[in-house]
Amino acid sequence: MTISRRRFLSVTCRSVFSLGAFGAFSRFGVLNACAQQASNYKALVCVFLFGGNDGNNTVIPFDTPGYQNYANLRGGSNGVALLQSSLLPIQPISTPSLPFALHPRLTEIQSLFNSGKAAIVANVGTLVAPTTRTQYLNRQVQVPANLFSHADQQNQMQTAGPDSKLPTGWAGRVADVLKSLNAGAQYPPVVSVAGAPIFCNGSATNPVSIQPGNLAGVSCSEGTAICSTRSQAAQQLLTFDTGVSLVQSASQITTHANQYSAVLTSALSNLPALNTAFPATGLGAQLKQVAQIIQARGALGLERQIFFVSLGGFDTHGGQLATQDALLAQLSPALKAFYDATVEMGVGSEVTTFTESDFARTFQSNTNGGTDHAWGNHYFVIGGAVKGGDMYGKFPTIALGGPDDAGSNGRWIPSTALDQYGATLAAWFGVNSTDMLTVFPTLANFSAKNVGFI
Repeated sequence: MTISRRRFLSVTCRSVFSLGAFGAFSRFGVLNACAQQASNYKALVCVFLFGGNDGNNTVIPFDTPGYQNYANLRGGSNGVALLQSSLLPIQPISTPSLPFALHPRLTEIQSLFNSGKAAIVANVGTLVAPTTRTQYLNRQVQVPANLFSHADQQNQMQTAGPDSKLPTGWAGRVADVLKSLNAGAQYPPVVSVAGAPIFCNGSATNPVSIQPGNLAGVSCSEGTAICSTRSQAAQQLLTFDTGVSLVQSASQITTHANQYSAVLTSALSNLPALNTAFPATGLGAQLKQVAQIIQARGALGLERQIFFVSLGGFDTHGGQLATQDALLAQLSPALKAFYDATVEMGVGSEVTTFTESDFARTFQSNTNGGTDHAWGNHYFVIGGAVKGGDMYGKFPTIALGGPDDAGSNGRWIPSTALDQYGATLAAWFGVNSTDMLTVFPTLANFSAKNVGFI
């Protein structure tokens, strides 16, 4: 009987890993081969910007009349308009006569965009069906529940459920329908390094949540011997039969978490350090941890992985210019470092990173030098498989009370639905057209199922 190299490596990697025999094999390069064996490997990384990032100051019209209109509407004593001289010009391929610009803190994203490794998807948001201003104002079409609410829109962006009632997230459902690709894996396919978001939950997929740099998710500072004794005692407690179903269930979850911690710690312990330097920020630490887990993909037996990371603080009702400036100064270098790390690992075209947020913010500023909750927003997609250097979707008409405004202060009605945005990523990831409607229940209401950016 003959066996393919890929099958041999797959079996060998999982066997070596499960036996904890890395030390004996690492000098022969087995780990390196394991890291490379999954030729069908792909990963999605969601970077969620909690609070509602102001997309209007993230991507700005840069032609003379476009910028002047922007400055007139966003300027004034309490305005939030950015100086034209501070902006970072970009030229989308599809609009050769219509330039745009990025926020001045997005220099690394500008570089990725100009090198064809990043794209912009304009005016994305939660929708039930295509919606016009007339339909919205006259209540002629169903719209998502509780628009402009943080809790509801965070939930809906993560679940693709327009009523905030779905018990699973769209990443979890993607993992559900592709579970056969990770058959026999040693570790869950969906990982959060930013808490326990509903985005990761599936019906058949149990995600894992870890703290960057602390794979066990717990801390102990009393010394190795005491910590080891404490851990062993905790493990023994988990084996007791309490007879109480809720307690037993919680014990099983904790047991699984401990097992996953041991699996990941072992997988990472013999891997070489990445040469890519990550910024010393919270987001930098999260993305570095994601990169390290991707580095162990072969040993973990995973061909598909989804990750959730986040950056908060974008609810800028006051003092927006300084707050957003500081936040985007964290976002841009962290995203660039992560992309560079994927290139270093040889998976630059197999890993796609994308941003999401609760919603955008009003184009018109308030009296506190800030902006309020809005709707459609602009997002970045980054990776070697991305058709970069371009803008996808329809950029809104910048006019208060205009054809794309849900009211009179610049709440843009999305022209691209979250379902279309997510379905484009999911199709690249391997979800077929039949399963796509399981992942994105309202996608059938939109004629275009794929936005085409990847």
